[in-house]
Amino acid sequence: MCYIQGEMKIKRISLLASLACGLLICSALRTAPPVSAASPQPVRARHGMVVSTEENASRVGMETLRRGGNAVDAAVAVGLALAVTHPTAGNLGGGGFMLIRFKDGRATFIDFRERAPAAASRTMYLDANGNQTGDSWMKVESSDGTRESMLMVGPRASGIPGSVAGFDYARSKYGSMQWADLVAPAEKLASEGFVLDYETARSLSSQNTRRLLERYPDSKRIFLKEGGYQWGDTFVQKDLASTLEILRKKGPRDFYEGEIARRLDAFMKANNGAIFLDDLKNYKVKEREALRGTYRGYEIVTAPPPSSGGVAMIEMLNILEGVPMKENGFGSAKSVHWAAEAMRRAFADRAEFMGDPDFTKLPVKGLVDKKYAAGLRASIDVDHAGKSQDVRAGNPAPYESMETTHYSVVDKDGTAVSVTYTLNGGYGSGVTAGDLGFLLNNEMDDFTAVPGKPNMYGVLQSEANTIAPGKTPLSSMTPTVVTKDGQLVLVLGSPGGPTIINTVFNTVVNFLDFGMNVQAAVDAPRIHHQWMPDRLQMENGFSPDTIELLKARGHNLSVGASIGDCNAIAIDPRSGDLLGAADSRHMGKAVGY
Repeated sequence: MCYIQGEMKIKRISLLASLACGLLICSALRTAPPVSAASPQPVRARHGMVVSTEENASRVGMETLRRGGNAVDAAVAVGLALAVTHPTAGNLGGGGFMLIRFKDGRATFIDFRERAPAAASRTMYLDANGNQTGDSWMKVESSDGTRESMLMVGPRASGIPGSVAGFDYARSKYGSMQWADLVAPAEKLASEGFVLDYETARSLSSQNTRRLLERYPDSKRIFLKEGGYQWGDTFVQKDLASTLEILRKKGPRDFYEGEIARRLDAFMKANNGAIFLDDLKNYKVKEREALRGTYRGYEIVTAPPPSSGGVAMIEMLNILEGVPMKENGFGSAKSVHWAAEAMRRAFADRAEFMGDPDFTKLPVKGLVDKKYAAGLRASIDVDHAGKSQDVRAGNPAPYESMETTHYSVVDKDGTAVSVTYTLNGGYGSGVTAGDLGFLLNNEMDDFTAVPGKPNMYGVLQSEANTIAPGKTPLSSMTPTVVTKDGQLVLVLGSPGGPTIINTVFNTVVNFLDFGMNVQAAVDAPRIHHQWMPDRLQMENGFSPDTIELLKARGHNLSVGASIGDCNAIAIDPRSGDLLGAADSRHMGKAVGY
């Protein structure tokens, strides 16, 4: 049975017997909690709030706010701390996105995603017959029933890491504290160690984590232990502490052109890797305009391409805007049916149109247009499930000129930061960069090696997402902020591969349409449909009557998988208090003061 955390934290029950390691990824072998009165109240605070998937990192962020740092400073400190305390996804060797929304309504999107190195090529993962290659032990079943290698492992699986550059860019432009002060807490956690919680210990000790990491000597030395880790053990990472010490003393550019860069370059050359010194020197953070949409009078501020998440979510919300979701009620067959059909259509468009906007013209304006959504809504049969084989990408307006974690931060001035960053698969490529102590991503799998064939998450993609040097792979990460009349309402995001989009979408609809408080909105059972394969996934917690009615409509159901790990902050409209909600599916923590 596979247990690796990836950009998609979900288990696909029907494939557990055949998965060796990775099509649909779960973060823990647990079922989703039902929404009920037993859902705890959100954590309440007045001055600042940090919600992440790991308590030590949340507390590092909160102490940063207490010391006078702003939300951006806290977000950088949390990201660095997670690189120590959340090894499945927290990273120095990966990348991601940071969405910042300032109190005055301005917003910006910082793209520090991994990029393809200069040695990358469209055919780098294909054999002489044009078929995708990969390690035979990572075989998964594709949507058409064939079996082929999907997940890339080893040094050639990695894109150029962007996390250190992204954190430095955000801090230097929008933060207020010194870099060294933000690195120091993470360095201390690595040097002195931290106490493993149950979930992290279970992950480190699982059979499939061992199966991945034992192939690489430094990964085995650092992350594996004879007999396995137990929760309550102290986990020390001396190599990573030394790397963080270099970053603290010499600054973040050392990662890209100093001692760290030279050591990473030497490691890659010795191990048939593809990332070299020039790739690191030439890496650039890209600041982009945040994507904006509306839903029932609320403004949705979210991720633009090269993430597909914001576009797909706004497209789905636009479809539902003409549907009486509140009257239909949460968990009803009607509500689930409408949401699933919206997802089906948005993911069909995602497969056809989305890629890196620096390489391909994308019809973003058309895809998020209200009139376009109205046409898609009209194509939905109220009483019958659609067939994905009959649903194709639409015709939007003309082109305009796996392991992941998410955390949310709001400071006393009302600045909101929503960060999602990733190694892609759980523990990334499995490779630790020698004695530098950090894992490298396997982000090259987020490109499409063979257009029209599914990646490790079963998602189909097009020519727009093929590999090219310097290109950014398509992402589903969806850091999001919701506002009303210029006032902050909700900050959220999630890991989960393609389920990221639908996790955020589910939570927004729960909060805005069904009137749940933020903790209930996060904890409520979720659904996921990604067009192909043609299957509606539902967490436990929906009524048997709803399930039977959906089957009668013709939906192909898979019930029981845990979807996402949403970490959210809402604003109490009466008191202005900050309300933090860590997803009850996992062991995250909301910390406020």
